[in-house]
Amino acid sequence: MKHTEDSIRNIKKSLAEMWSLVQSQVEKSSAALLDGNKELAHEITSREKLVDSYELTVDRECENFFALLTPVAVDLRMILSIIKINNNLERIGDFADGIAHFVIHNQTEKINTELLGQLQIREMFDEVICMLKLCKSALANEDSHMAGKVFAKDTVVDRLNTENVHRLATYMEQNPDAILDGLYLHSAIRRIERIGDRCNNIAEDIIFYLDAKVMKHLHTQDEQ
Repeated sequence: MKHTEDSIRNIKKSLAEMWSLVQSQVEKSSAALLDGNKELAHEITSREKLVDSYELTVDRECENFFALLTPVAVDLRMILSIIKINNNLERIGDFADGIAHFVIHNQTEKINTELLGQLQIREMFDEVICMLKLCKSALANEDSHMAGKVFAKDTVVDRLNTENVHRLATYMEQNPDAILDGLYLHSAIRRIERIGDRCNNIAEDIIFYLDAKVMKHLHTQDEQ
């Protein structure tokens, strides 16, 4: 039993460290994009391999847990959820890296400020960063209600995405000289929206694990 608990603790520790790194990557990609900060964008891309390294570490620890301890019931659900959460976090890291590459390769010092002012990119970033934080707290505190709050946030992100795309199309139609900036920003906005989708997936995985744990607890009480 102690070996099982130690293994689970180590897996959760590795996942929490990766989570903090990925959240930092997203926060920095927001600042890099909105401020046109190429130096910060380079910092993000330089840490992408570290994100990948964490993903491999968590995967390996989960594989060892399966091989050595043959988990069942709630432990099995937890490890399966962590494997999926791990994959989603890695993809979120990829999206942040993609936004950073856009900033690096943009030919101008900063994105068209007039265009940025008409879009709700900061609001989208704020929502997905909040979703990441909610998911992390929900898993740490084993709170499925908190995880459920993420779904409403994802709806907001989808709405902002749709509004931004319409505004972007209108602006490019009226300002043909801004088409390149517009296309780049469309790609960045799409990545932010995909971060929201991945957070939504993570919330579902957390609820999958926690609801099973609650059901097992209730079943045990009934037997007593």
